[in-house]
Amino acid sequence: MTGVQHPVIRTPDQRIRVFVSSTLRELADERRVVKSAIERMRLAPVMFELGARPHPPRELYRSYLAQSDVFVGIYGSSYGWVAPDEEISGLEDEYNLAPKTMPKLIYIKASDSRDERLTDLIARIQADDTAAYLHFHTPEDLEDQVAGDLAMLLAERFDESRIAEEPDPETAAAALVARVPVPYTTTIGREQDIGRVRDLLARGTDRVVSLIGPGGIGKSRLAIETALATEDLFPDGTYFVLLEGVLEPGLLLPTIAYTLGIRDNGEAALEERISHALADRKVLVVLDNFEQIVDAAPVLVRLYTVAPTATFLVTSRIVLRIRGERVFEVPTLTTPPGDAPASLDRATRSAAVALFVDRAQAVKPGFDLSEENAADLAAICRRLEGLPLAIELAAAKVRILTASGIADRLEQSLPLLTAAVRDLPERHRTMRATIDWSVSLLPDWQRELLEDLGVFATRFTLDAVEALGVGRSWEGQEIDGLAALVDGSLVKQTEIGGRSVFSLLAIVREYALGRLKARGEADRVRAAHADYYFELVRRIAPGLGGEAQADAVVQLGLELPNLRAAVRHLIYTDRLDDAGDFAWSLLIYWWISGFFAEVRLWMLELLEKQHEKPITQHTRAVAWFLALWGEMWQRPSEQVVAGLGECVRLFTESGDEDAAAMALAARATARVQLRDPNAAKAAKELTKAVAKLHELGNGWAEAITEVSLGRLAWVRADTDAALGHFERAREIASARGDLFTTSVAGNLWSRLSFQLGHLDAAEQEFVSTLLLSVRLHYEEGVAYGLEGVCGVAAARGEAWRAAALAVAAGVIRRRIGIFDAEAFTVHTPYLDILRGRDPESVAAGEAAGAEMRVAEAVVLALPPEHHAAVEETLRHW
Repeated sequence: MTGVQHPVIRTPDQRIRVFVSSTLRELADERRVVKSAIERMRLAPVMFELGARPHPPRELYRSYLAQSDVFVGIYGSSYGWVAPDEEISGLEDEYNLAPKTMPKLIYIKASDSRDERLTDLIARIQADDTAAYLHFHTPEDLEDQVAGDLAMLLAERFDESRIAEEPDPETAAAALVARVPVPYTTTIGREQDIGRVRDLLARGTDRVVSLIGPGGIGKSRLAIETALATEDLFPDGTYFVLLEGVLEPGLLLPTIAYTLGIRDNGEAALEERISHALADRKVLVVLDNFEQIVDAAPVLVRLYTVAPTATFLVTSRIVLRIRGERVFEVPTLTTPPGDAPASLDRATRSAAVALFVDRAQAVKPGFDLSEENAADLAAICRRLEGLPLAIELAAAKVRILTASGIADRLEQSLPLLTAAVRDLPERHRTMRATIDWSVSLLPDWQRELLEDLGVFATRFTLDAVEALGVGRSWEGQEIDGLAALVDGSLVKQTEIGGRSVFSLLAIVREYALGRLKARGEADRVRAAHADYYFELVRRIAPGLGGEAQADAVVQLGLELPNLRAAVRHLIYTDRLDDAGDFAWSLLIYWWISGFFAEVRLWMLELLEKQHEKPITQHTRAVAWFLALWGEMWQRPSEQVVAGLGECVRLFTESGDEDAAAMALAARATARVQLRDPNAAKAAKELTKAVAKLHELGNGWAEAITEVSLGRLAWVRADTDAALGHFERAREIASARGDLFTTSVAGNLWSRLSFQLGHLDAAEQEFVSTLLLSVRLHYEEGVAYGLEGVCGVAAARGEAWRAAALAVAAGVIRRRIGIFDAEAFTVHTPYLDILRGRDPESVAAGEAAGAEMRVAEAVVLALPPEHHAAVEETLRHW
């Protein structure tokens, strides 16, 4: 099990990507038809418009290649330009950089003369058994050939996928978190800006680099391209934190934590855990759409103060105005100078015109710049002030209007529309007016559909849209309506988890919601949105405590932005009891995924509104319970114990014995955290809670409470009782199919068994819990499992292996910000003994562990007979 590969995961905004390598001018027509063929297949062409040359953009096309799925090479007569101080052209360099495992389709144009170096390259390709090559004569031949070959390639891959084992859904969902989204359309006109921002980040003197500009100017795209182009500067990773659906400043830390893979179980302050995770790591954290929570900007100062090697790249419409911030004003795309028409020469064409032509060809393949439309295209781009999104919206109209028609309508409409929004900054006015103009061309029902979609957060499914459509003007026309909005570049369609999903750009969503509010329809549509997700939660939540746990966590994770929005809608529209039920039904999800800090904010808001809108005792108990969860760990006090006691009373009086028992267990746990703990009383309350939960059949809560009893017994040095409680928790959870709690209980049982000297039994359970944690993609559990096997190895004198596992586990701990009470750390004493006996082997193991990926460390920890069982899952790590 060496060299575990990372597959490309389909993120919400990408399709299968086809990288096209060729010289630019010689094969311009061929590039155009290949792009058309790829788009006919609903794939994403990656057309590197800087041309095949090693410098300056080599790192850029290296990034594009690394994120692509298929390599298409088109070769004619020219070998291409060889840059100064380089030995090969970009054309050959791109072929060399394409991974050996990437499918390669090579097309060679018939030619009477060919550069000698290109002839040599083609001969090498013909000898390469990983590449398929064909000859062609005309661009038309090429287009059909590429489309046919891609179809055949996809069919072959589909057949392979049916034979291969499906990846675990939890693993796939976890792999989506933090990944930098790769655009599936070409980025045009940003080469110099990417270079400038890269230079700012490379200096290392600015802790926060803010990309500032109005909506639609391309801040997010520039951030994405910069992140892809600076991977070499940040060896410890790049994280992309999407803040688009985050509207409360208090949600900044929970959102960053989720992206970093930090599970917030309430046991430590979230800021402390994030600081711990970022400390001494050279990472880039991209925070996209920060303007919505700009009041949270001082949090970044606190984070970079304790983690000075971390850098934050922020996109925002407004400056953060914090210490350590470097502002980069994102410019518009260049437009034709003066009153000149657009240049017909690709080399001198302005970026705005190049973007218009590229996006127009995506919807109308025969479109191109000509002498007849050059003046109109120049006028359009100047009128839209070089704003990329505005240009894309205009370009989408070439399906129904000529360039002249678009120019005329913009000339007539935009001055009137911008006059109506004088309170906005100039370029923001132009952007909003362009959206208004684009929307005005839609039929009424499609316009209303777009406005209704504004209530969704980040992404949504067709099922959700259909549920929203009951009683709306567009009911029954959802598919046609979405297709029209996709064609108009107002809605994006992608695929994730095997299903089609849709999304709106932030400024389009803002526009749509504003229009919906102006019509007085916002509350009604928000209510329909909340009802749909409330019903979704009712269907999924029952599976969280049993065999459907992994699938349920994945489904809810994919819908998290809309779950947030649904709670916000329920509270905003004074459906406070529904909000309480919604939050309580997801208790297990909050615990597994670690969202207690986030839920606490919602519940405090709910409690503030109870003076305006009465709530039931049950809702009050839910809100107090979830608000006090983190307090009992981080700021334990008699007031917290009393508050949880009030929850017990309220739950009991409302007739919910199950919830009352859980609140009783929480109160007992809070007692243990006090400076002067009453362990005997806590044990009595936990025992009573276990009995009641067993009686009521709540296996999940019973198992968790048994874990609490075991931890308490361990601290009180009653090891036999502790082992018994951990064993019962493991049996209860395992019988229900609750993998997560089985892993937690099993890990504690094996740690204590190891401490008592039962090495063989401890090792067997450490391996079992490690396998469970790998299956769940539960990195905290993986760290514990590695440490457990490390302890066994150290006790048996395996110095190198023990040291490597200890460091590999430590790397995971630092990255996800976990740290334990000293009482539960079992592997370090044996390793310290080995360090004195065999310092050279320990040092060598520590050096190796520091370089290991998670998958390699897991393989080192597991006995050989288990390697095959985890091989497929580890491919995703």
